[in-house]
Amino acid sequence: MNGIPLELGLVLSAVLFVLGLIGVMVRRNLIMILMSLEVMLNATGLAFIVAGSRWGQADGQIMFLLILTLAAAEVGVGLGLALQIFHRFQTLDADSVNEMQG
Repeated sequence: MNGIPLELGLVLSAVLFVLGLIGVMVRRNLIMILMSLEVMLNATGLAFIVAGSRWGQADGQIMFLLILTLAAAEVGVGLGLALQIFHRFQTLDADSVNEMQG
């Protein structure tokens, strides 16, 4: 069975991770930051899947399930925080939320 080569899978994973990291660093909208974090988590999951398929082990798939669980929890908590921030500040701009006071 011929799958994609290990190097190409890891390069694709690295490109996706870098794109997600750039999105986290550049964007100021909290929703876009959360979406960029999801891209980064999916990139790490892809790296685990590719590495697991290279050695014929199911460990990569198990780690991907754990990453999906973490991503689902991150979405739930992140969107809840985004709703509370929008309710309080009437914006989702991260720079305006930077001036929060206790």
